[in-house]
Amino acid sequence: MGETRREFLRTTGVSAVGLTGAVGVTSGQLSGVSLLLNWKPNGLHVPYYAAKARGYYDEQGVNLTGIESGQGSDFAAKQVGLGNAPLAVTGASQILNVNSRGLAPRSVGVMMQRSPVVVFTTRETFGGELTSADQLAGKTVGTGPGMVRILTKLLLEQRGVLSEVELVDTGFDTVQQLLGGEIDAAGGVFADAVVARRKAEQVSSVSVAETIPSYGHVVAANDEFAAENPETVRGFLNATARGAAWATDNPQKATDELLAANPALSETAEVQRAKWVEMASQYVLSESVRQQAFGWSDGKPWQTTYEALRGAELLGGEVDPASVWTNEYLDTDYRYVGEYAAQVTPPESSRTATSGSESTATSGNDPTTTSGNEPTTTGSD
Repeated sequence: MGETRREFLRTTGVSAVGLTGAVGVTSGQLSGVSLLLNWKPNGLHVPYYAAKARGYYDEQGVNLTGIESGQGSDFAAKQVGLGNAPLAVTGASQILNVNSRGLAPRSVGVMMQRSPVVVFTTRETFGGELTSADQLAGKTVGTGPGMVRILTKLLLEQRGVLSEVELVDTGFDTVQQLLGGEIDAAGGVFADAVVARRKAEQVSSVSVAETIPSYGHVVAANDEFAAENPETVRGFLNATARGAAWATDNPQKATDELLAANPALSETAEVQRAKWVEMASQYVLSESVRQQAFGWSDGKPWQTTYEALRGAELLGGEVDPASVWTNEYLDTDYRYVGEYAAQVTPPESSRTATSGSESTATSGNDPTTTSGNEPTTTGSD
């Protein structure tokens, strides 16, 4: 059996009040709502800051009182499930994980339409460009914990080279070990590759998403809050979609809005911009977004992630993957949602044109571990 709400409260030490300003999330717009991030603010959160700064939430009638720094995707999912936060950015894997343990946060919109997990290396370390997972046979690949390790292992298994690869645990020191030549390649998220790129001239990577369909960041809503405040959730997604569209076409100005709200990030301005450019050009758009709407969920990626977590024995109990997400709050009549792809011209990322590989110019990570651990860098599931 999954953990109950009471067990969650007891084992995590979370009170019924929890986050500042999050009391009574079902009270709707009487006191406004806040957004809990999965991690510290960074370039992957640009759409929310851009939408808030440009008044898009206000235009939708959503009183967004603040964007709160988080403590990991697992924490964010729990807070939404417990009712301490009405809305949060978290990871698809954590939505499933927390639902398997007695709480019921639901994904109402997918921000990353494919998994951000990649296997990457430097030309100096690898002795050439990495274009296919097949090249990893006979190599040492290091990863941190959680979904990064699970999906890296699945990629190697599906490409038939897992038995020929030495897979080692590098904790949250993966990039440093790669640069130090202790491992031949690293499993991480696309944002990690820029940490290597800042010290290595050429970085190449293979995307797990090319082989394994799964999602990254999602917007989660407390079920009770969403049921009582459907227009608030719908308006939030409308404004976020418009913010993402504007930020896609204006990455420099959009990043400036992030920096204005978080001055401490000014020293890494270019890194934050590069993270958003990569996300906007490669992760927000998908065939589902083009055919359906911004933030659209399909069942297959959820099923894939569920099977991966269950196979690794990381779930607390049974959960129907079809029950943890919904498209009902996506306003397909709103052009920035229903016709999102037609509204944007994605900027060029630093991905290479080689099939199956990419070079990234982004930084940071949040591998969304099921153990609750977090790295000291910044964000992605």
